[in-house]
Amino acid sequence: MAPTPTHKLNSGYEMPVVGLGCWMGKPGVVGENQEVEDMVTNALKVGYTHFDTANGYGNEEAVGRAIRNSGVARDGWNHHDVAGKFQESLDLLGLDYIDLFLVHFPMTKDLKTGEVLPRSAHPNIQETWADMEALLATGKVRSIGVSNFSIKNLEYLLETAKVVPAVNQIESHICWPQQDVADFCASKGIFNTAHCPLGQYQPVALKDEKVASIAQAHSSTPAQILLSWSVQRGNWSVVPKSSNVDRLRKNLELLTLTPEEMSTLSNLHKESGKYRSLCDYAGGMDVVGEIMGWTYEELGWDPALFAVKDAALAGK
Repeated sequence: MAPTPTHKLNSGYEMPVVGLGCWMGKPGVVGENQEVEDMVTNALKVGYTHFDTANGYGNEEAVGRAIRNSGVARDGWNHHDVAGKFQESLDLLGLDYIDLFLVHFPMTKDLKTGEVLPRSAHPNIQETWADMEALLATGKVRSIGVSNFSIKNLEYLLETAKVVPAVNQIESHICWPQQDVADFCASKGIFNTAHCPLGQYQPVALKDEKVASIAQAHSSTPAQILLSWSVQRGNWSVVPKSSNVDRLRKNLELLTLTPEEMSTLSNLHKESGKYRSLCDYAGGMDVVGEIMGWTYEELGWDPALFAVKDAALAGK
């Protein structure tokens, strides 16, 4: 198998364009998570060197254990204590440094009540990012970035940033390509990572007839087509999740799609009923007009993406 292509970040470090997402659908329990450890171990064996985990996933310890035991050489929510949370993640992983540390969401919570704070509250995105920048001086992190940031929230962060984020990890797939965000990021030297590139638990993308037809033409799987499309757009990496060894291996095998195939896939979201989010955002979707406590306006996201979710909630 050919080595996974990499992209040089604005920090100077290389990042593989295909990684493994380690969210298992619900938070794990520290000290357990054998399924996660086995998944990462198998992924390392077939060639993965890019793993996406988070403090809120509850499985950093298992991910770190698998990496440490592999012998492979290595060259959140709480914005109130960035340095402390970083050290907690580093300790759980059991590693000397972290390659890329992200602000998981633009919102934060009140430490006493647990309620999500509004966009204007302290600590805001700019204050959190200043604390992230300070981590670079410790030598314990190579690159810093953000996740789930729209153009609106990136522009606000960049007003005071001394270090431009190396990566913005966002939901992206054929139903919500986020090409406008990708173009904005490219203009600022920010690399994009697509989470939920296969549509998470919703088979809308994987079962699309046009995707299936292209897959048949390439004697490949629909997942390979979707991942290849994501990466071939340029300035993108992907972090699909799978614990199946055969699918892990196939997901690393990127294909070259024709211009016509790329155009077909890039325009699928324009078809009736296909422009939508396919991520459950850790269950934070139980209020009409909001995601994880912020309005669509605060997030900078189009409400039409969540019409299916809001209609279902309104009908309860």
